[in-house]
Amino acid sequence: MTDEKKVRVKHITLTSHPGQPGAGSVPIHWGAANALERGPVIGTVTESGQRNVIGTHSGSYSVYRALAVASGALKPDHRPDLTNTSPAEPIGPFPSWGDPDKIVSIDPFGAVIADVFSNYLKDGFDIRPTIAVTKAHINLPEIKEAIAAGRLKPDGHLLQANGDVVVTKAALEPVWHLPGVAKRFGIEEAELRRVLFENTAGMFPELVTRPDLEVFLPPIGGMTIYFFGDLKTISDPSIPLAVRVHDECNGSDVFGSDICTCRPYLTHGIEVCIETAQKGGAGLIVYYRKEGRALGEVTKFLVYNARKRQEGGDRADQYFARTECVAGVQDMRFQELMPDVLQWLGITQIDKFVSMSNMKHDAIVKTGIKIIERVSIPDDLIPADAQVEMEAKVAAGYFSPDAKPTSDELKLVKGRDLNE
Repeated sequence: MTDEKKVRVKHITLTSHPGQPGAGSVPIHWGAANALERGPVIGTVTESGQRNVIGTHSGSYSVYRALAVASGALKPDHRPDLTNTSPAEPIGPFPSWGDPDKIVSIDPFGAVIADVFSNYLKDGFDIRPTIAVTKAHINLPEIKEAIAAGRLKPDGHLLQANGDVVVTKAALEPVWHLPGVAKRFGIEEAELRRVLFENTAGMFPELVTRPDLEVFLPPIGGMTIYFFGDLKTISDPSIPLAVRVHDECNGSDVFGSDICTCRPYLTHGIEVCIETAQKGGAGLIVYYRKEGRALGEVTKFLVYNARKRQEGGDRADQYFARTECVAGVQDMRFQELMPDVLQWLGITQIDKFVSMSNMKHDAIVKTGIKIIERVSIPDDLIPADAQVEMEAKVAAGYFSPDAKPTSDELKLVKGRDLNE
């Protein structure tokens, strides 16, 4: 047997509680403001004694990693070399990082583990980042169209003449503190664990056998966020901030399907972010992996067929009914966890929220973040085939087509012209 095969065989351990923490594991004190007091999140599959969470890092890609190991392309004990991988821009810490109620679904220290947990890494702990921050350019045809129409003007800094936009972007993997998630949804933690266990077909037995493990790395997609302007201003309520929180729609966002307003709303949000940043403010796009209202793309396409083939064709009054017939529920995005990323960024006020979704608005405001103005999509950006969707969402209470800031919110502006 080769040395490599010996290593691979060494790590095949079948027990009733695979990967349970040993004497060398580090406890997690969720909500501690100090990283060392909070403790590292360790989801390693090669050092079982170090594990202090349920699941594994990069959960939605763990099966691909398993294929790479099984095929011999990846050594099972590989550890990433984190040299020069630190964030391209510093973020935080903010007071919300030390509030166990403000952040329950991401690790606020996930981007800086190489710094704050350097001694643990030197001692051989297999700790992985769950957040990465880098610099990039984006270029969309809609931005070039906005330049051609005169709505946006290249400045040679943020926006280039060829349509390139300079951004800072971050990728975040989900890290769930189960007691906090349960509290956010108003359910018992034991019930949450049981349902998670049953609906993953027993994939994670520790959900019901290890109540001492409070952190779960779910096998779902995370999010990508894009910053426009000076990132250091994003937490300053005196500087205008535009935000678009967007849930993935592959058909529209990538392939340009005209049956919904997803890509038009996304690109409109980017335009508002650029405009706000050029006027001395900042912009933020949050892109969640929640395809088809978190129902999945297969379900979404089945619903498309059901809507189009019903008697009378696609109708607003049957829009959500047909979804429920197929999926059993209208929407599974449940925006309760969505504001965590805004709390991670230290945001306390959003001046322009590029969305008319009541679900998103209410979830954000409930966490204490103020929203001054809600920006709707211009009528001329709504595709003809998407009119049914817009009418259905307004009728169902999804959207507030004419939402205005409250008198208390207007007082917060204190005479500032948000359109300056």
